[in-house]
Amino acid sequence: MKKNNLILYITSFLSGMTVMAVELSCSRLLAPYFSSSQIVWSVIIGLIMICMSIGNVLGGRSADKHKSLGRLYFYIWIASVWIAIIPFVSKYLIALIAGLLMLIMPGSDLVVLGSAISCLVIFSLPMILLGMVSPYLVKLGVEDTDNKGRIAGQIYAMGTIGSIIGTFAPTFLTIPYIGTSKTFLLFALLLNIVCALYFIFTKKNALRNTITAILILVFMLLPLNNSYAFWKDNLLYEGESLYNYLQVEETDTSIILSTNVAFGVQSIYKKDGSLSGYYYEYALMAPYFIEDMSPEKELDVLVLGLGTGTFPKQLKKYIPNVRVDAVEIDAEIANLATKYFNLREDEANVFINDGRSFFSTSDAKQYDIILADAYQDITVPFHMSTKEFFQIVKEHLKPGGVLIVNVNMKSGSFTGVPEYLANTVKSIFNKVYRADLTQVTNSLLFVSDDQHMIENYKKNINAQIGKEHDLYYISEFIDKNLVEMTDDSLILTDDLAPVEILGQKSLTEIVKTEVANVRKQVEGKSLKEIFELLTQ
Repeated sequence: MKKNNLILYITSFLSGMTVMAVELSCSRLLAPYFSSSQIVWSVIIGLIMICMSIGNVLGGRSADKHKSLGRLYFYIWIASVWIAIIPFVSKYLIALIAGLLMLIMPGSDLVVLGSAISCLVIFSLPMILLGMVSPYLVKLGVEDTDNKGRIAGQIYAMGTIGSIIGTFAPTFLTIPYIGTSKTFLLFALLLNIVCALYFIFTKKNALRNTITAILILVFMLLPLNNSYAFWKDNLLYEGESLYNYLQVEETDTSIILSTNVAFGVQSIYKKDGSLSGYYYEYALMAPYFIEDMSPEKELDVLVLGLGTGTFPKQLKKYIPNVRVDAVEIDAEIANLATKYFNLREDEANVFINDGRSFFSTSDAKQYDIILADAYQDITVPFHMSTKEFFQIVKEHLKPGGVLIVNVNMKSGSFTGVPEYLANTVKSIFNKVYRADLTQVTNSLLFVSDDQHMIENYKKNINAQIGKEHDLYYISEFIDKNLVEMTDDSLILTDDLAPVEILGQKSLTEIVKTEVANVRKQVEGKSLKEIFELLTQ
């Protein structure tokens, strides 16, 4: 193999690998602010493909005009420097873009617009430059005219092989072990190395690329401030798992888990063990819908979506004879539940699995109560919102058992996720009751095949929860705010379940409302007072 062809193959391979690695790392940068939903992925993939197409066109024209491979490696060097800068500036740019959109265009689609603008600002230039690589290499790099087609095919094949490796390496190797920021630096370093190799092979000065590579390597070896919530000074933990951005925050009274910088929290644990008023405490009412419920009754409970384990902890506190199996897809969240939220082994038997896949394992059994509380970014995972899923759930409920479904993103002025989920569940079960909570944007569905579940509830509450009981306020709220769902015309199926679109629409309404509230609070205040208010 000629040295000239070798450097062409290496260049195509590393540029293809970098494109995919940057694309996957891009999703990790955007996820803490805009989620990593299918919507955001579509924006990322679409815009990067547009940039690559523009690069293909510009690369072909530039190769025809300048007829210089050295110019291509200069472009690759610029791309590498830009990619190396991304970890140091991206979080500030994304936060600025999100903040400006919320203030200037509060009625806009924050997820789509925010992710699109951020992607274009941060990633368009390096992706266009890397898109120029293939046409440049084919036009100017192949000197053997008799085998030009074969060599061109091999160049494209090496780029494809690089893309394949670049798809798996960040997900399973670099992001979990060195983090997103250093993943960008690693692939920027590889681009600098290939530039240096070209200049060494062609006996030209490679000093610029050598110096840049050394600087990037130094930054890779140094500890970096990778905080996405850079304005917070009370974080106990901030990191990334295979599935989520994770943040544990401490206040004077609470420990809080968030999987998103911008949109709310997932769990609140009160240090003194008291109630927080969060949605999962209203789910503690589920046992009282069972006909023969008594303080001594042993209950088998399944929680789909452990989170920090606050629901199992509270359930064990108020119903000591309960046995809880909990399913959590993210092993790191389960670790955080033990480390920061004091979840004990006797409070939950934890299985690391997908909530739906768990039912096909030998560990699944029949339960008195099942809580469906799995979330993927802004809403319920589609495969755990469908008629087929709830049919599986029903098969694992004991006769007279109760299903609770937590639904965030109350829809407000339109038919959204709560309505679709309630209709879907109603198509499977006899009785479905919905309670919209006031302190948060959640709704709870209490579901059973027992026609007398409401009578059971009233009987058990009157017998077991007096005015001095910790759960008295919650029991009264549920009693007064349950609304029976009778419609079953809006059905989500495995084939059609647009929960992300519905969730995104709800998020737009929530942001619009919150921004209006913030504007009222900052009216007439100084810039210092506004900043202090916004960063609380």
